Amino acid sequence: MKAAILLTFFVSASLLAQTAAPQPPAKPKGPAIPADAQWHDVTTWGVEGRGWGDQERKRWYDRLPAKAEKTVTPAVWGLSRDSAGMMVRFKSDAKAIYTRYQLSKANLALPAMPATGASGLDLYARDDKGQWKWVNCTKPSQQNVEAVVISDLAPGEHEFAAYLPLYNGIEKLEIGVPAGAKFEGLKPREKPIVFYGTSITHGANASRPGMVHTAILGRHLDRPVINIGFSGNGRMDAAVGDLINELDAAAIVIDCLPNMGPADVTAKCVPLVKQLRSKHATTPIILVEDRRYTNSWITPAKAKFHDDNHAALKAAYEQLKAEKVANLHYIGGDALYGTDAEGANDASHATDLGFLRQAEIFEPVLRAVLK
Repeated sequence: MKAAILLTFFVSASLLAQTAAPQPPAKPKGPAIPADAQWHDVTTWGVEGRGWGDQERKRWYDRLPAKAEKTVTPAVWGLSRDSAGMMVRFKSDAKAIYTRYQLSKANLALPAMPATGASGLDLYARDDKGQWKWVNCTKPSQQNVEAVVISDLAPGEHEFAAYLPLYNGIEKLEIGVPAGAKFEGLKPREKPIVFYGTSITHGANASRPGMVHTAILGRHLDRPVINIGFSGNGRMDAAVGDLINELDAAAIVIDCLPNMGPADVTAKCVPLVKQLRSKHATTPIILVEDRRYTNSWITPAKAKFHDDNHAALKAAYEQLKAEKVANLHYIGGDALYGTDAEGANDASHATDLGFLRQAEIFEPVLRAVLK
């Protein structure tokens, strides 16, 4: 009797094991890159956001030339090897766009920033009215990325722009199209807007490279942009000023206060502006107050820090104006992320919403000075 009961139990258990946990259905595979795809190495025509011409680089996609390693701080040098702000433009009538690229760092994401922002390639295209619109972004899961960025595109030739990773470096980058498609790499445009700043300028914590305010402004103003934001290390350094002085800039935006205190602002702002004026006699220079932490409304020490920082920058600005430094402009920081405390995900760094709000405040000032 007991043997029969045990046999019944084991048979039932076996049947339950076979039926209780069915295998999940196989995920449908996305489009594959064809074996005869045409590949184009981006270095053959260049990227915007890579200043200093053909000066020697340690790595082609480094933001600063090799000589900067001896003049800037080690932290700035290390951060300059991220490809933040770089953008490659091209035209094609392809029905699909492919990419393959090699990232320099295995760490693909940050604690508050996804891999799409830190390590993704973010594709835009102009619509039939000439406006830039988003297309798609890669979703890296390893250092060597090979992906169909988009397929089933509308017929006809389109102008594309692909933003490079914000918090990773690029060893090699190629754009691919189907065999027989037309393809034209577009050379970088001249007279960029130069943004010198902190991790916010660098791009933390954007969900995609194209969502940083510097990139948004580049699209809205249809201008090339150079992003020299250095996470935690945007401090109005004279060594960075020397490098900026080598650029033929349309405008220079100094947005370093989030990494500085009032005493540093007082000590370094006026000398930096005068340093830049020594080589850029008429170029617009814009000073930007630090954004307010989005929880500073309930943290009095943070609110006072911003008050004191803003006062120090405003005093430097007034001193420079009194000394007849021309074409100097100012952007306040109180509402850079908005006033509803919803513009950041860690109080300090912008979400896409915060970046969009910053761009909306910067844009009229830049439009006016770039006329």
